[in-house]
Amino acid sequence: MSSRTCPDWPRLMEIAPDLQFKHYTVAETRLPGEVLMKIPDVALAEVAICCDLEHHVFYAAHTDPQVAEALRSTHWFEVHEWSQRGPGSG
Repeated sequence: MSSRTCPDWPRLMEIAPDLQFKHYTVAETRLPGEVLMKIPDVALAEVAICCDLEHHVFYAAHTDPQVAEALRSTHWFEVHEWSQRGPGSG
């Protein structure tokens, strides 16, 4: 899977206009070790994540549920959380 713009970009632009969400494999994102330790059985080259890598924000609707759960306990934000209570709320 190559990096590409999320097909839900119009909706995401309404929620977080300063972010750009793309689809990646987990292997492409080089997530922190603390996340990878929580998903040892996930095939990193086959599992999808939709995110803005620069801002550490993911879109749970297009992210593998195991990866999304692992990200929630880190410095990453889910896009709705980011826009309501995180850096994007201002």
